[in-house]
Amino acid sequence: MPLFTVIIIVFQFLVFLGHWFLYKTAVKFLGLRGTVPIRVLFVLLSVSFTAASVLVIRYNKPVLNLFYTFSAAWLGVFHFLLWCSFFCWLALWVQRALGLHFILSNLGSRFGPSPWAAAIFSLGLLISVYSVLNAGIVRTREIDVTLPGLPEGWGGRTAVWISDLHLGPVRGLAFAREIAKKVKLLNPDILFIGGDLYDGTSGNPVRLVEPFAGIKPPLGAWFITGNHEEFSARAKQRYVSAVSGAGIHVLDNKMVTIGGVRIAGVDYMDTFNAAKYRAVLEKMSLGDKPGPLILLKHSPMYPEIAMEKGASLQISGHTHGGQIFPASLVARLVYKGFDNGLKRLGGLIVYTSAGAGTWGPPMRFGTVPEIVLIRFN
Repeated sequence: MPLFTVIIIVFQFLVFLGHWFLYKTAVKFLGLRGTVPIRVLFVLLSVSFTAASVLVIRYNKPVLNLFYTFSAAWLGVFHFLLWCSFFCWLALWVQRALGLHFILSNLGSRFGPSPWAAAIFSLGLLISVYSVLNAGIVRTREIDVTLPGLPEGWGGRTAVWISDLHLGPVRGLAFAREIAKKVKLLNPDILFIGGDLYDGTSGNPVRLVEPFAGIKPPLGAWFITGNHEEFSARAKQRYVSAVSGAGIHVLDNKMVTIGGVRIAGVDYMDTFNAAKYRAVLEKMSLGDKPGPLILLKHSPMYPEIAMEKGASLQISGHTHGGQIFPASLVARLVYKGFDNGLKRLGGLIVYTSAGAGTWGPPMRFGTVPEIVLIRFN
């Protein structure tokens, strides 16, 4: 069985268990009646995101895009309500251990929901609303980078790094236009687009990238693929063709030199495995030319390999900063501290962006969407 299929099955099983737990909590603490229609509703909600994801990958229909948007939003609300459920049971166990009888009174009784449980779930819904609003406000983060050996002509120049827009059913053409407008206002000398520009669904990639065709930085616009552009070889070709058609250069495991600064970009799948990633960098002959080396790499994994091969600056994305707490804690562990923000490893500077868009739930809690303006010194 393919790994991707296994991941979907495991994901769906866990989501189903979570919905069962939420249902049991709502019956006990909120007085929800466990009727057959209610049970069916919870089952349908539990499979909605998986079903919608499969459909929008295959078909580009407005009604399916709406279904996907709803299911993705529900997945986010479900996440917060699941935490609410956990805290309700925790409070119940604590009060029983302490011999208390007032915190979660009238549990599932004919007198209605427990006031404390209702307050906890109301807070979860408020956090969901805040998270949606927060995800819709893209900030500009400015960083100053000092690169050893930077040619004089590069001093004071700026680059814009955008990644993880996930253009598709949830954030479509209007979002692309918004981001393109912000980039134009920043007036960078060079534009870097760091993968997951698309969500990997069946939308029109040519139309979605059109707003970026009007951005003409003096040193060009450069693109690398992310995992959502590489679901298949055919999909990758489709996205790369659309980006190229918009006048954006694709760094497909290639290196260019601009004014004495080397700029290299690697495909996501060629960086997933450490040995393969090292071999790709060796094949690119990064050390054959002098000058600082800026490495565009979708995932921040293996910064030690980039350092080993002489990179001065690695710019990444992919992680979304965890997007929704507490996933940010998991991201920090997985990427060994290089999950978000500006970090150093020896002589290597690493910046990992939280990205501009969202995947799955159109929400951010504990992170903010961003465009990054890099000023070179």
